Amino acid sequence: MIRGIRGAITVPKNEENVILEATKRLFDEIIKENHVKAEAVAQVLITVTHDLDATFPAKAMRGLEGWQYVPVMCAQEIPVPNSLPNCIRVMLTVNSEQAQSEIKHVYLEDATKLRPDLQLTKDR
Repeated sequence: MIRGIRGAITVPKNEENVILEATKRLFDEIIKENHVKAEAVAQVLITVTHDLDATFPAKAMRGLEGWQYVPVMCAQEIPVPNSLPNCIRVMLTVNSEQAQSEIKHVYLEDATKLRPDLQLTKDR
């Protein structure tokens, strides 16, 4: 079965190391919560808001063991007025036996405002 896993995180500033650390943290949490193996991932789409241009967040994935062959694409988020700034969003397309309702989407920092209905019950 093919499933989508969503996630997002905000960063305090537009600096390469800040963006890469936040992206890695987000991926680590998605991987852990959903027991994702790189070989089960068909593709990853990462978007950033227009105020984040210091680096490609996909660079953070290249440091994860086994993820170097996963296709990743970065894009800019639609600049909707009054949308959440400094935000990195991800969508993983994965092969999974989990039901759609069992997928754990991960929203961290101020990105928790985006989908409060999908928040995990544990504290972050």
